[in-house]
Amino acid sequence: QVQLVESGGGLVQAGGSLRLSCATSGLSFSWSAMGWFRQAPGKERDFVAVISSRTSGGSIYYADSVKGRFTISADNAKRTVYLQMNRLKPEDTAVYYCAAGSVPDMKPQTYNSWGQGTQVTVSS
Repeated sequence: QVQLVESGGGLVQAGGSLRLSCATSGLSFSWSAMGWFRQAPGKERDFVAVISSRTSGGSIYYADSVKGRFTISADNAKRTVYLQMNRLKPEDTAVYYCAAGSVPDMKPQTYNSWGQGTQVTVSS
């Protein structure tokens, strides 16, 4: 059974930083594309970033809104994917989800396994 568990969310002031973690089990981590998405109240779930393994091409993609501020990375030995978020803005406030799929894609429906989400709140 695939399990994804996010952690690291919290309350931070604008301009601050947070690092989210997504610990995985039950999937072939080195063959998966791992994505981060976020969903603000009343809005759709939006793509944030995705990383695929070297066996899948080693691709990394970011949403334009986070490019240059967020960094996605993966530790294959720990089967964990990270999202380092710097220079946070109030508009980054959302529940952040990690997801596992077979290809690096920006569409949430491409992913078949999801974590429970972690709240990130950025105060102005």
